[in-house]
Amino acid sequence: MATKIEELLAVMERLRDPENGCPWDRQQNYETIAPYTIEEAYEVADAIDRKDIKALKSELGDLLFQVVFHARIAEEDNDFSFNDVVETIIEKMVRRHPHVFSDISFENAEAQTANWEAHKEQERRKKAEKEGRLVSVLEDIPVNLPSLMRAEKLTKRAARVGFDWPKTEQVLAKIDEELAEVKAEITDNTSLDRIEDEIGDLLFTIANLARHFKLDPEHALKRTNQKFIDRFQYVERRLNETEERPEKVSLERMEALWQDAKIKS
Repeated sequence: MATKIEELLAVMERLRDPENGCPWDRQQNYETIAPYTIEEAYEVADAIDRKDIKALKSELGDLLFQVVFHARIAEEDNDFSFNDVVETIIEKMVRRHPHVFSDISFENAEAQTANWEAHKEQERRKKAEKEGRLVSVLEDIPVNLPSLMRAEKLTKRAARVGFDWPKTEQVLAKIDEELAEVKAEITDNTSLDRIEDEIGDLLFTIANLARHFKLDPEHALKRTNQKFIDRFQYVERRLNETEERPEKVSLERMEALWQDAKIKS
């Protein structure tokens, strides 16, 4: 009897069948379904944040389907199969966890993490040597990560080889410097491209500050986004109580309600 994963692989094969498959599924490729893969990963994270276990089960299935979809395309191109994907991750996890699958042991979680990173660094070097190029400490950090998250990872990698401010005060001073440059570009009425460039520098440095405190800048902004939603919806509710609408009242009226929301939150 076929396993459930074998049934799923059969469903995917049927969907991609050139003659009797689904027209939409047949015309997809890596590039066209990649956005859906990212979206499904975010929906998994959203279900976890909402502590919705029923939704998590469903979203994990959607994410698994994305893996199967990519693997099916690769198999049609004679590149690799779903089983190859599974075999590769099994081999990688065993190799990166010698303290579990061999007699090696570590004193603490920090030592284990250092060993994990050393394994990943060795893998990057082997890949670079195979391709005949110089390995960079910054390579293989995905371009499509959220930009704040990627900024944190880039500075974290650079810090491993000593390229970092030793004191948090130096990062704060850099933030002041970058903010001054943003103000200067705005004051001088320069191009939007220059202003965007300086705002990017400011955001990058703020992400670096978060890393110095071992905080995730993406999560910090996520919290602030939710805080903004909660407070603005409070303003909307209060206005609704008096049959007022945000677009019809003054900024001063909304600001007063916003300050009230801050006190209550």
